[in-house]
Amino acid sequence: MTSNLSIDADWNALYIDGEWTPSGNGETLTVEDPSTREAITEVPAATEADVDAAYEAAAAAQTEWSEQPPARRQAVIQQFLQAVQDHSEEVIDLLAHEVGGSHIMGETSIQIASDHANEAATLPRRMKGEHVDSNIPGKENLVQREAKGVVTVISPWNFPLNLSMRAVAPAIAAGNSVVLKPSANSPITGGLLFAKLFEETDLPDGVLNVVTGRGSDIGDRVASHPESDVVSFTGSTEVGQHVAGLAGENLAVPAMELGGNNAFVVTADADLDRAIDGATFGSFVHQGQVCISINRHIVHEDVYDEYVARLVERAEALPAGSAHDEDTVVGPIIDESQRDEMLGYVADTVDAGATLETGGETVDIDETDDSLVVAPTVLSDVTNDMAAACNEHFGPIAPVIPFSDVDEAVEIANDTPYGLSGAVHSGDLEVAKDIADRMETGNVHINDQPINDEAHVPFSGIGDSGMGTYNSDAFLHEITETKWVSIQHDARDYPF
Repeated sequence: MTSNLSIDADWNALYIDGEWTPSGNGETLTVEDPSTREAITEVPAATEADVDAAYEAAAAAQTEWSEQPPARRQAVIQQFLQAVQDHSEEVIDLLAHEVGGSHIMGETSIQIASDHANEAATLPRRMKGEHVDSNIPGKENLVQREAKGVVTVISPWNFPLNLSMRAVAPAIAAGNSVVLKPSANSPITGGLLFAKLFEETDLPDGVLNVVTGRGSDIGDRVASHPESDVVSFTGSTEVGQHVAGLAGENLAVPAMELGGNNAFVVTADADLDRAIDGATFGSFVHQGQVCISINRHIVHEDVYDEYVARLVERAEALPAGSAHDEDTVVGPIIDESQRDEMLGYVADTVDAGATLETGGETVDIDETDDSLVVAPTVLSDVTNDMAAACNEHFGPIAPVIPFSDVDEAVEIANDTPYGLSGAVHSGDLEVAKDIADRMETGNVHINDQPINDEAHVPFSGIGDSGMGTYNSDAFLHEITETKWVSIQHDARDYPF
C-alpha cells in the first residue's frame, strides 16, 4: 500500500485497531500553517470513549505481538524505516506546513528518526535474559526479559517526528503495543503520520493506535489509563509533573523528558571560530524551539565583547522567513502564545538592564498578517536572574552572560532547577572536562553545542528536566520487565 502523505490528504480520522475512524462526537481540530497563518487541514478531536477504545485494542493485541519471533518484530521495524525513507520529502513538507520546520529542520528530523528506527530494529534480538547461580542446591535461576504491555506515548510539537519515533519504534520492537497521543499542534507529523507509515508494514492491527485531540479534553484520560504500563512524555516540566503523577496512580512507569535551561560555556582560550559556529546552530536551529538548545551563553570576560559582536553578525546574516522557502534558516514560532511569551522575556530582560544587540521583533512575511517569525535575537549585559536567562525561553534568543573564572562559570551554569544538556568550549581539554564534570546536567558536549541525540547513547535529564532514560538498552529497560523463573532440579530439604 502506498499512502498519500501530502498535506492535502484526508487526515480527519483516528487510527484504532487498524481502522481509520472519526472521533466519537465528530468534532475536529484545525491545523494552521505557522508561516502563512492559514488553516490547512482538520484532524479529529478524540473523546474519552475514543481513548478507551484505543487502549482496549492495544491491550487485546499486545500478548500475541509479544509472542512473535524476534526476526518478525525486527522485520516490521525495518519495513517502517524503509517507509520513512521512501516518503522523506513528503514528511519534510509536512513538517514545514504543520510546525514551521525549515528544510534543514526537516532533513535533521528524518536523519534522527531514521537513527532511532535503525536502533529499534536491533532490540528484538537484544532482549536477553541471564542465568544466575542459586544459593539453594539443585536450583537453576533464570531471569527473563519481557515486554511491559501497553506503552503510552505523549509527544511534543517541536520535533514531533523523531520525539515520537524514539518511543514508538523501540516500544513496538520490544513486543509492546502503543497508544500514541501527539500534541494538538502537531497531530500529523507526531501521530497520524506514524499510522499511515506503519500501514505499509506487516504490523498487526491494534499494536499501534493514534488518538488526536486537545490535552485539556483527553490528556488526563490518556496519562491515567489503567491499561497503560509505561507513560512516555516529552514536554514542559509543569505538565510532565502532572502526567507523571497520573501515571503513578496506576503504577505505570513514567519516562519523562521535560524542560531545559542549557548552558553554553566559553572559556578565554576557546577557539572562537568553533564556538561561534556551535553557538549559532545551538541557539537558532528550528527557531530555538528545542529542549536541548542553548538557553544561556556563559562567556569569559576576556573574549566577551568579541563573542557578542561575532554572534550578532552571524545572527543578522541568518535568512528568516517562511518555512516554505528552502533558503530559510529561522522560520516561524509555532503559535502566537509561544511567540508573545518569548518576546515578553526579551522585553523584561531589557527592562532589567540588558542590552538588545539585535532582533527582539517579528519579521514580516509577504501577505501574512501578524507574523510568527521572530528575528534572531542577541542580548548582552545579561545576568542569570533576568527573564530570558532564568526561564526556558524556547525561541531564537541568545542571552550572553559574562564570567571571570571557571568557578563562577560553573556556578552560573548550575544556578537553575533544570539539568538537561549543555556544552563547553575551551582550548584546554582538561579544563573543559573539569567544567563538564561539575555541570549538573544529564548531557554535556565539549567543543560542540548541546543539541545532540544519538540513538545508541543514553539520553536523560536530572532535576526538573525529567526522570527515566531514553535510547538503546536504557530505554529498553524502561519498556520491559524482568521475570525470575527458578527450576528446582533436585529434591529440596525444608525445615518442616
